[in-house]
Amino acid sequence: MPRESFAIGNVRVRAGSERDVELPITRLVTGGDASLPVRVVHGRDPGPVVWVSGAIHGDEVIGVEVIRELIATLSAKQFRGTLVAVPVVNVLGFMAGDRYLPDRRDLNRSFPGSPRGSLASRIAHLFMTEVVSKCEVGIDLHTAADKRANLPQIRADLDDPRTRELAEVFGAPVMLHARLRDGSLRQAAVEVGAKVLLYEGGEALRFDDEPIRVGVAGIRRILEHLDMVDPEPTGETPVSVESRSSGWVRARGTGILNLETRLGATVEAGERIGGLSDTFGRRVRLVRADRSGIVIGLTRAPIVNAGDALVHIAAVEPTVAG
Repeated sequence: MPRESFAIGNVRVRAGSERDVELPITRLVTGGDASLPVRVVHGRDPGPVVWVSGAIHGDEVIGVEVIRELIATLSAKQFRGTLVAVPVVNVLGFMAGDRYLPDRRDLNRSFPGSPRGSLASRIAHLFMTEVVSKCEVGIDLHTAADKRANLPQIRADLDDPRTRELAEVFGAPVMLHARLRDGSLRQAAVEVGAKVLLYEGGEALRFDDEPIRVGVAGIRRILEHLDMVDPEPTGETPVSVESRSSGWVRARGTGILNLETRLGATVEAGERIGGLSDTFGRRVRLVRADRSGIVIGLTRAPIVNAGDALVHIAAVEPTVAG
């Protein structure tokens, strides 16, 4: 018996086919319409339903390229299950190159939303209704905030066995046990029963080759693990370092920053990782690691004030011998 078509918005996608769908968001002041772009890959054979999403913050563009490269490798005729790909969730912020919506609301603090709330709340409700409610697994793609860079990493509930299994399969350099944030997509999706991975990597408003490569490869491994695509001969899954706590080293003074560490570096508590100088180059203060671990994020801003976040260090969990 042929597989049923997949309903989304006001269309149905036939089994064994792909389709681009526009989900209406709002009418623009110019009279045009703003819509949520969705690509549905509805496999010929049954299987899980998975979503991947990017640019929930409008300046986080890496997810758009990850999804573009991913879907270029897929064929609905050889696909099992369904992939719902949403490369740009915050359409209005994306068009403006801005993290937030025009009213300065953070879309990722507006879930699960409401059909009659603010613009952010309406977009969140649309995404929950048309995407999340139809899916079992979700992968939400992010980058660091403005003037910061992140090592590729998975943030997830590592205490949930199924979610942990997916995080390990993804194979990012680090998997970080992260609490749920109120109003986030991850929190809202988990509450309705989805297993969610949040991928972080790279910088805002630019494409970084390594985070893109890790993101595409990780999602592909998830699809292989769920038996949605045939495995590729790519070798063993990289082993992720596990962390259950992290924190930012903050500037203890004001000055011009010279970092002496890099993303992915292993540091020891008390180790010198940079320094602050005045405008003539005189060193005014050293920057030292406040814990041992791996550098998963850092600032790209050379001018810092006292209290600014400089280096994000994740404590590494000891490995258990098998």
